[in-house]
Amino acid sequence: MAGTNSERQLIAEGPAIILVHPQLGENIGMVARAMANFGLAELRLVNPRDGWPSEKAISAASKADHVIAATKVYSSLEAAVADLNFVYATTARDRYGYKEVRSPVVAAETLRTRFRAGEATGILFGRERTGLTNEEIALADELVTFPVNPAFASLNLAQAVLLMSYEWMKTGMGSLEETAFSALPQRPAKKDELQGLFDHVEEALDARGYFRPAAKKPKLIENLRSALTRPSFTGSEIQVLRGIVSCLDRFTRDAPRGTPSPNRTRNRRPKAERDDE
Repeated sequence: MAGTNSERQLIAEGPAIILVHPQLGENIGMVARAMANFGLAELRLVNPRDGWPSEKAISAASKADHVIAATKVYSSLEAAVADLNFVYATTARDRYGYKEVRSPVVAAETLRTRFRAGEATGILFGRERTGLTNEEIALADELVTFPVNPAFASLNLAQAVLLMSYEWMKTGMGSLEETAFSALPQRPAKKDELQGLFDHVEEALDARGYFRPAAKKPKLIENLRSALTRPSFTGSEIQVLRGIVSCLDRFTRDAPRGTPSPNRTRNRRPKAERDDE
């Protein structure tokens, strides 16, 4: 699978993801995959409708086997959160109460701080159709709500978990500008290489009558050079561009590279004419 590398370090830490009465095994599997993408590994299920384990969940998890294998099932939400020090509950609906409501960014930072302090934390996610009940919300310490379109605020279960997992992953990065890989270093083109490109392109165009009328040739060349210097080419890119010009200069659509020379073909008379001599 693209992006999966068993030889690299597997990150598996952070808050428990707790699904309350999840309905479909496929959704549980996609949640496991989202967790694995962003370094979470502890999945807890409260009374999954279709039971556990689930072949559909395993299939949908797309190789997030370590999450699936460690999944725990509980008969009540109280039991699922009993060993945790701090719990967030996610909600898409307005909840008017006394619990603090946080954005995913702030919630993830709080979870990271508590994780580093050695606390056990968790995030509650409700049923696919109806979310969490008020009684279930009461078991959480604070709420998390997502900045979504107010006229279309419903997220599917895996999407909601993915968003929180992503924010969690970000809090563990040294810089938000970090990337998993970067472009290979390349040497910037030298001025003589650029000049060679200019001369090559100009000669090829001039030979084909591009610079017409002649009075406009200086301005056309100026515009051409401006266009070719704007991208800050590397040395290898200059070579590629000159190779393109050389190919266009030497070959045509009717006689592409690898076919007999168009000059030889063009200059040879038909065999019947030669036989008449």
